[in-house]
Amino acid sequence: MYKIFFTACLFFIKINCFAQVPAPDTLRIIEILRGLSLREKTIDSLTKIETIAGDVMLKEGATTFTCDSAIINRKLNTLEAFGNVHINDADSLHTYAQYVKYIGTERIAYLKKNVRLTDKKGTLLTQDLVYDLKAGIGKYHNGGKVINGATVLTSSEGTYYADTKDVMFKNNVDLTDPKYKIKADSLLYNTNTQVVTFTGPTHIKSKEANIFTTEGTYDLKNGNAFFGSRTLIKDTSGRVYQANRIALEEKSGQAQLEGNAIIKDSANGVIVTANIIFMNRDNSFLATQKPVMIIQQQKDSIYIAADTLFSGFTTRTSNENKKIKKDSSGILPLKKSDSLIIVKNVSDSVNSDSLGTRSVQTDTTRKTKVISLTKKDSSVRYFLAFHHVRVFSDSLQSVSDSLFYSAEDSTFRLFQDPVVWSGESQVTGDTIFLFTKNKKVERLYVFENSMIINKSSNNYYNQIAGRTTNGYFKDGVINYVRVRGQKAESIYYAQDKDSAYVGMNRATGDVIDMYFLKNQLDKVKFINDVHGIMHPMNQIPEDQKYLKNFKWQDKRRPKNKLELFE
Repeated sequence: MYKIFFTACLFFIKINCFAQVPAPDTLRIIEILRGLSLREKTIDSLTKIETIAGDVMLKEGATTFTCDSAIINRKLNTLEAFGNVHINDADSLHTYAQYVKYIGTERIAYLKKNVRLTDKKGTLLTQDLVYDLKAGIGKYHNGGKVINGATVLTSSEGTYYADTKDVMFKNNVDLTDPKYKIKADSLLYNTNTQVVTFTGPTHIKSKEANIFTTEGTYDLKNGNAFFGSRTLIKDTSGRVYQANRIALEEKSGQAQLEGNAIIKDSANGVIVTANIIFMNRDNSFLATQKPVMIIQQQKDSIYIAADTLFSGFTTRTSNENKKIKKDSSGILPLKKSDSLIIVKNVSDSVNSDSLGTRSVQTDTTRKTKVISLTKKDSSVRYFLAFHHVRVFSDSLQSVSDSLFYSAEDSTFRLFQDPVVWSGESQVTGDTIFLFTKNKKVERLYVFENSMIINKSSNNYYNQIAGRTTNGYFKDGVINYVRVRGQKAESIYYAQDKDSAYVGMNRATGDVIDMYFLKNQLDKVKFINDVHGIMHPMNQIPEDQKYLKNFKWQDKRRPKNKLELFE
């Protein structure tokens, strides 16, 4: 009893002594607040240690320590804590471990085994942590994990900053979130804002896309992100997006690409480049600042440049629940207003991909099969180009003020002062339609005030003008043209069998046909109400050499694809 009483007295005397003598700011004293037993042991003439065991509570400034047992060295101002250690730093940060060595003069704690640090937002787990209480910085070098709600981050090395709630992860960084999986060489994560900052090679994977970057930020709470340093994005449809800077807003589904921005749609063979591209979730986009669209082909890709390029989608809605009746002899006629689809075999007649959802029912009374078809809505992409439109391919070039192209009919529509060149031929009019097939020009149609000029090798200009023009191409080269109009007119330089020019024929007619051979006008045919005159080559009147509104516009013609990017 005497020993127990003496130990208790010594314990309370120490508490009172420490309470009555406040420590200066430069020297923080470790106070003993609680313990079942206290012993003092002399190591040598200069060194003594205190051991506390059982429900231990210690205090240093605003920081409290609880543990199963502890050793205090007053000379070195150090503390070793064992078993269920809990460090409460100003009630804002809590750290747990099975062993802690604390250097009081430097306010640095070395924690080992089942270390857990929490700031009420996130929790850091590791087996070995060095925590600087003065600076509020914790570091681990042998692997660690941070859990923040549904987000889990692991890395080989990490640094926690208590003041800013930031954690810097290095080497083999792995972030798992319900929406994203991120692998990186290094990244910064804020447990309060849940914003990730990338500082090295990073791969972000979601259900919609894979993102490869080395610089940027990602807000995991709202999905907003900014990426720099030539970020690459690949979505699940195979499209590729790349730019020097990319900003994403998940809620609205909008994205902005800046600096040598590129969209590559390999499935449809389309590439778009520009300095700035704005995008929506449905893959509509607006490209500006030197935009160029490339329609890829094996031999002759088409390049389109303008001040602004826009692409969107239109929806085609099909008739629903059409019925097809079939008996053993074939198809029974439907109502006059219905479409009739002839099929030989019910199982082979309907393709769900092309016709949509189907259901087959058997009418036993009439021995017929009724197929109900529900067509799926389909989206069709279209392109708009505004101002200073230039189109280049090896076989055809054109310019206009604006352009519209729809994948539904594969037709380029050129508006306001359009010009089309093919070889040595120039086509002009109020509006020009270019019809393509398999991405190659197949036909053109000119509305109002059409004129075709073909420049010969001797710099003579064959000309045909009329109200409308239909032109046909073969292997991408103009082959045949028909011009219509009230008194369509032409100027044609005729040649003999030896290709020598014999005169200039100026004529009019209701219809004029032009036939080309190797990009040169080969012959002209006039139909209905034909009038004309032939002038010998040395007797051609100067005022008869050109039709009204003749204008050879070769200076406007794109000479190569590279100038479209300038």
